[in-house]
Amino acid sequence: QLWLVESGGGLAQPGGSLRLSCPVTRFALDSWPIAWFRQAPGKGREGVACIDAPDGNTKYADSVKGRFTVSKDISKNTAFLSMSSLTPEDTAVYYCAVPAGDKKNWCSVRESDYDVWGQGTQVTVSS
Repeated sequence: QLWLVESGGGLAQPGGSLRLSCPVTRFALDSWPIAWFRQAPGKGREGVACIDAPDGNTKYADSVKGRFTVSKDISKNTAFLSMSSLTPEDTAVYYCAVPAGDKKNWCSVRESDYDVWGQGTQVTVSS
């Protein structure tokens, strides 16, 4: 069973925008933090952003700060990653992930802190 299912990836021009969605089952986002990661070809998985619970405090990688916004809709139990001013270096498979436990007031972009992952959605930025 997939408890996190990313969608919204695709092809964008440099300077364009995409919005990724991650609907979640089993893990209530008013109690669980959630994070976004990405993996470019030939590179390791990189933490992008996270949002904590219940307050919605966020953290961003320097490479995306000011361009990407992580948010969540509790009523839909869905996290989002809104991406703008895209560059070719943003090309990657993007994943959402949650830890095994409901860690309140906690937000991490460290890969090893997460236990449950989605299948990924491809984002390609090219002219």
